[in-house]
Amino acid sequence: MIKSMTGYGRYKYENDGREYIVEIKSVNHRYFDISVKIPKTISYLEEMIKKEISNVVCRGKVDVVIIFNNNSNKGKQVTINTELASMYIKELKKIADMENLNSTINVTEISKFPDVFIINNIEDEEIIGNELRICLLSAINSLMEMRQIEGEEIYKDLKLRIFKLSENIEKISVLSTGLVDEYVVKLEERIKEILKTDIIDQTRLSQEVVIYADKTSIQEEITRLRSHISQFLDLLLYNSSGKKLDFLLQEMNREINTIGSKSGSLEITNLVIDSKATLEDIREQVQNIE
Repeated sequence: MIKSMTGYGRYKYENDGREYIVEIKSVNHRYFDISVKIPKTISYLEEMIKKEISNVVCRGKVDVVIIFNNNSNKGKQVTINTELASMYIKELKKIADMENLNSTINVTEISKFPDVFIINNIEDEEIIGNELRICLLSAINSLMEMRQIEGEEIYKDLKLRIFKLSENIEKISVLSTGLVDEYVVKLEERIKEILKTDIIDQTRLSQEVVIYADKTSIQEEITRLRSHISQFLDLLLYNSSGKKLDFLLQEMNREINTIGSKSGSLEITNLVIDSKATLEDIREQVQNIE
């Protein structure tokens, strides 16, 4: 079944004080375009994220947001910036000497100054990578489910519209078979009216009819349209890309235009107009197919 390019997936995963949230949004786009927003601390995982998504998505604009909160004590080290602490103490003593203040300096107070304590995260990249992948794959599954569901609805809608187009083509085919006979009758009447006689050169009349039939014949266009419609339905069934479907629609539109230019029948012209409107509706839907 075909898939829509529009979808949304989200998943949250927690383990050992580490929290991961992955949000994925996808919308229509002519090509495959992916954007990833990820914390700097785990930016080394960006390529892995893109690879996993590109394994299942081939077209559309995809935006990925990664949230990572590490509340685990594992891998964390606390160190003191002794050099900076000494500089703080030295400067505080200067102030005390200048103002004749008590120079007693409390260690606890010094520890509150910026950057005296340094917390280093020595993270296990493999563990974090595996945990993020678990969260990512679940979000991707959610995204693909939504794209699949919307794709099924598009499929149903397209089948209805393409069947309507097929019905119009068959009506045009039936109407076209009587055009030559109508032309013969009208031509004979016109000749009689102009020449004021019932005697008609049948040889010349036959030549005119052949020329008219050749100019107005639309059977080739109808045959190709039937073939295009059959191919379109097959492509829908076998999950083909929106680009292939769009190409077929262009070919169908070309055949419809040719029929419209050849036919002088009002009924056929009306069916051509309706068919072109149907094709445009189909084309808009196809723009959302991956």
